[in-house]
Amino acid sequence: MTKMTKPNSADALPINTILDGDCIDVMNRLPAGSVDLIFADPPYNLQLKGDLHRPDNSRVDAVDDDWDQFSSFKVYDDFTRAWLKAARRLLKPDGAIWVIGSYHNIFRVGTALQDAGYWILNDVVWRKSNPMPNFRGKRFTNAHETMIWASKSEGAKYTFNYEALKALNEGIQMRSDWVLPICNGGERLKDAAGDKAHPTQKPQALLHRVLVGATKPGDIVLDPFFGTGTTGAVAKMLGRDWIGIEREAKYREVAAKRIAAVRRLDKSALEVTASKRAEPRVPFGQLVERGMLRPGEELYSMNKRHKAKVRADGTLIGNDIKGSIHQVGAHLEGAPSCNGWTYWCFKRDGKTVPIDVLRQQIRSEMT
Repeated sequence: MTKMTKPNSADALPINTILDGDCIDVMNRLPAGSVDLIFADPPYNLQLKGDLHRPDNSRVDAVDDDWDQFSSFKVYDDFTRAWLKAARRLLKPDGAIWVIGSYHNIFRVGTALQDAGYWILNDVVWRKSNPMPNFRGKRFTNAHETMIWASKSEGAKYTFNYEALKALNEGIQMRSDWVLPICNGGERLKDAAGDKAHPTQKPQALLHRVLVGATKPGDIVLDPFFGTGTTGAVAKMLGRDWIGIEREAKYREVAAKRIAAVRRLDKSALEVTASKRAEPRVPFGQLVERGMLRPGEELYSMNKRHKAKVRADGTLIGNDIKGSIHQVGAHLEGAPSCNGWTYWCFKRDGKTVPIDVLRQQIRSEMT
């Protein structure tokens, strides 16, 4: 059940809860170093001057709510620096933050991020496949928004599920420009009058990609500008815990109802393609120790041009070179580096078998 409450102390972390209040005050009352990821969709400070109309003179439902109004750039900058400071305090040492914005605010936010000590990892352009037209015809159509992904500090570790994002993109490395539609159709939440429940509701696809790429099941995701709860809904579905902060009662009510209807995926569905770097390390010498390969046994290169003998200490000797499976392979090929696990093979019953098969056998036993 989705809860809505005011935090009373910093003793407990109120996971899977929508907190009522100003995001800065609320974050300052939560335990330090307790959150894995922050996704922030702060006010854009759009600086709209009057109503916007379509060519047929109908009024565009633009963002003109009080929460997006700031009297000056200085007031907006002070607000940005305050919430970013509070957010950084909440992040674990290996935590990270994503902030989304438009040209109105994202450059100011980027400066504030760096000044606060965050380390920018990427800027990601969300290119909208179905943007709202520019009705006045005096500028380009605003067809994208920018997300900044940053770690807590320079050199800090962070989660990046590279292989999972690659799989999500049909085996091609995920780029920093994402083509996704804006929130519309059945996904767009409406109020009792049939109007948009929130003017800047983000699409589920956007949060799905962020959370699959930058978190693990069981991680805690905080959204300090929760709105109608897209972050919480996707986090719940993907097996992540979440915390939302929202000062507007009407948005909290919509978000609570929405998240309550979400079903968390089962454990097997939450598993994603893991990076090979995350797999247990297996030294080549362990294959020799366990008798899977014998000292004196010959290994053959995949291209069948070279061979080398296994030594008792897990090194190889081939022609005029001694060393690891990687060093010997690189030397024989005249290459700067070599992945020995995919380069070398052995023979069993007349068949050529990659040595990586033996490594995977050991890994399966370890897990």
